[in-house]
Amino acid sequence: HTQAAAGVAGVIKMVLALRHGRLPRSLHIDAPSPHVDWSAGNVRLLAEAVEWRRNGHPRRGAVSSFGVSGTNAHVILEEAPPTEPAPAPAVDPWDGWVSWVLSAKTEPALRAYARRLGAWLAGHEDVTPAAVADALTRRTRFPHRAVLVARSRDEFTAALAALAEGRPHPAVATTDTGGDGGRVAFCFTGQGSQY
Repeated sequence: HTQAAAGVAGVIKMVLALRHGRLPRSLHIDAPSPHVDWSAGNVRLLAEAVEWRRNGHPRRGAVSSFGVSGTNAHVILEEAPPTEPAPAPAVDPWDGWVSWVLSAKTEPALRAYARRLGAWLAGHEDVTPAAVADALTRRTRFPHRAVLVARSRDEFTAALAALAEGRPHPAVATTDTGGDGGRVAFCFTGQGSQY
């Protein structure tokens, strides 16, 4: 039976009217009912859509459903109070784990690469860690490799400095790359690392 669907359609129609500030025209009415005195009061049929002007109060609309089953329903809808959109929260692009992959032909070249990247990072305050990670993955892979996993600019700076100076680091491990004679160094910085 379409009675419930008609009621839902009426609610949707009223919500859209409230949202757009426009009263839709009345449908399926050829002539006003002769059983109503249309000259008395301020009630009239909407022959066409009109602007729903504000009057200092919230807009309200009624939806009625009168069916042959004897089930009648009536609901009054009121528009929500105007609100200012909440400002978007500031997102720190350095707040989250990111990995950087470096590689070079020799171990001294890898350390020099880390030194250059650290100097470049110090001069580029606007760079994001994801952009650096993406750029590094597009470079040629050489036998001597390092992976730095960090979540802040300071952590990446410290990891690059440790790698550049060849210093022992509490989170550095090396392993064979698999037959090509290269080595992989993993620099995992920060507390709570899972690696």
